[in-house]
Amino acid sequence: MNLTFWGAAQQVTGSMHLLEVEGYKLLIDCGLNYEPSLSLEDNENFPFNPAEIDVVILTHAHIDHSGNIPTLIRLGFQGQILCTSPTAALSELLMLDSVSIFQKKEKKKVKRGKKTFTRYNKPLYLQKHVMDAVERFVTIPFNKPFRITGHITLTLVPVGHLLGAAAAVFEIEEKGEKKRIAFTGDLGRKNYPILQDPESIPPVDYLICESTYGGRFHTDQDLTDVLVNSIKETCIKTPGKLIIPAFSVGRTQALVYSLNRIFAEGLLPPVQIFVDSPLANYATEVYRRYHHLLNEEAQAFYAKEGDQFSFENLKYVENLDESKEISNYYDPCIIVSSAGMLEGGRIQDHLYENIQNFYCTILFIGYCAKGTLGHRLLRGDSIVKIKSRELSVFASVKQTDCLSGHADHRDLVDAVSKQEAGMLKKIFLVHGDLSSMQALQADLKEKGYPVEIPSKGEVAVL
Repeated sequence: MNLTFWGAAQQVTGSMHLLEVEGYKLLIDCGLNYEPSLSLEDNENFPFNPAEIDVVILTHAHIDHSGNIPTLIRLGFQGQILCTSPTAALSELLMLDSVSIFQKKEKKKVKRGKKTFTRYNKPLYLQKHVMDAVERFVTIPFNKPFRITGHITLTLVPVGHLLGAAAAVFEIEEKGEKKRIAFTGDLGRKNYPILQDPESIPPVDYLICESTYGGRFHTDQDLTDVLVNSIKETCIKTPGKLIIPAFSVGRTQALVYSLNRIFAEGLLPPVQIFVDSPLANYATEVYRRYHHLLNEEAQAFYAKEGDQFSFENLKYVENLDESKEISNYYDPCIIVSSAGMLEGGRIQDHLYENIQNFYCTILFIGYCAKGTLGHRLLRGDSIVKIKSRELSVFASVKQTDCLSGHADHRDLVDAVSKQEAGMLKKIFLVHGDLSSMQALQADLKEKGYPVEIPSKGEVAVL
């Protein structure tokens, strides 16, 4: 039995692991690789023949885990895609959104003499390939063993992080011997708004563990306090705008629910809220459909107050014209818009209009990668380029990690500690920067766990 690490090996994006059992090939996740050294087109250069993959197991919907499945299908994959129902629904939205992004990026102006032409680059995949992927989804309930073959059984264990996210736990019988292998996908944190706490992964022989927040710890800020103070300072004491960049799937729903609770409990007087992201609107419908999978607090709120994602003074912006009209809204308000790192999306329109507004506050509720506009604002740049214009930054810039959906270093160690060090044969760390992996590796080794950091293309014989 061989395990090959083809993605998220000593890097964060592009999760993809190939498990081969007596000639049967299982691909765990198939995400887009967004590393700076690669072009988008590099994602179609699979290091194996897609037609030879028998089945794909998808841990959750985020694009760095799901986003290259349509390419796999375009190049010959014909098998099933196993995941939870919410993961299938959210993946469809995110993959269709990727098609829209490809279409925007494929246009390029080219000058030939005095004339300018539009050149169209080939997109990675089209809507038809996404629809082909959707037809191949086979959904599995949490914690219900699913027999893939006579020798391979899969169980999906809830891990928080995102609606529908799961660890993939395999029980494999090979040559009369049973082995258990678990892939964590991305682990969530405890006490997160809306989502249930991650469940413990059952005892296994091999654990493939994410390490995104290795060596890093979340602050002990209280989300309600952060939001109440930010709204009070920006929208009540002064007639300003609070702009909150938020990823459309997962982060926006947790934020809207948290705002709903604040106003339902009378902690603040009503303030107009705009949610300006078409993708967020669609994703919210999925959260409504699967509200029975949310945590006990959210379900109790639903029983008492009704829809967690709808309340007075909350408006979901439907189209671009409505989005543009927000710039003419002069009363205090809260604008929630994507993308979270400010790279594209409608959020750039709101920043363009408000970055020089002394009464505006930009509240980041997630991580911003180096090189993004969000990162430049957080490091304190006094001038930034938006829509080809250099603009002075007069708005206040703040950040909180209260809504980060990832387990931090302490959570990762706790998750691994549910496994007995003497029984676990090996831990492989994936999905993290090398420095994060090394910090987590050092801590786990100190506790007696055998830990390796595989490189891309490395094969482990299990």
